Amino acid sequence: METKNFVTTLDEILTRVEKARLSVDQHLIVKIVAASKSADPSMIEAMYNAGQRCFGENKIQDMSDKVHALEHLPLEWHFIGRLQTNKINQLIDLEPSLMHSLSSLELAQEIDKRLHVKHKTMNVLLQINSAYEEQKAGVMPEEALEVYEQIALTCKHLQLKGVMSIGAHSEERAIIQKSFETTHKIFESLQNQGAKYCSMGMSDDFELAIACGSNMIRLGSILFK
Repeated sequence: METKNFVTTLDEILTRVEKARLSVDQHLIVKIVAASKSADPSMIEAMYNAGQRCFGENKIQDMSDKVHALEHLPLEWHFIGRLQTNKINQLIDLEPSLMHSLSSLELAQEIDKRLHVKHKTMNVLLQINSAYEEQKAGVMPEEALEVYEQIALTCKHLQLKGVMSIGAHSEERAIIQKSFETTHKIFESLQNQGAKYCSMGMSDDFELAIACGSNMIRLGSILFK
């Protein structure tokens, strides 16, 4: 795909993000993470040439392949998928700018142990299952504040940067909105503990997520269409 197509696509998305952002707060800054699981390195490079700098991968092996294929570019890599315990060391070695899917205290402690051995730290977001859906990972909303605090106290190699959630899997806007509002409320409670990012909103629902206070969105299919 040619860069000019990505320029047009990115411009269209930025216009929509800008409109959604301004309807909430003119001071709100919304960061776009390009979810690049369906993109090969040449597409990512074309998107980079169009102006996008931050990319997110769902699978460790795919992320590893793309990080190495594109190491000549100053890209910011995020890990946005579910992390298996046997892949923790690999993720640490890839040194992501941010890991979005820290889904439990147990996983946090496991990552922290490996970070300690490797003398490294990692920026992370606590994943919240704000829609109470069985198929989704994450801590339950009513436990989120306590888990966040426990991670901050017990995992010295993890730098908590905020929260992440996936909008409710529903056709009803009100249900999706409620799940976003639940996450954002938790985010607001954690800002005095340094929470900086509220990562929510994907290709189908990012405008609603921004309206509910999201300042980081993960866009895949509409960017790499």
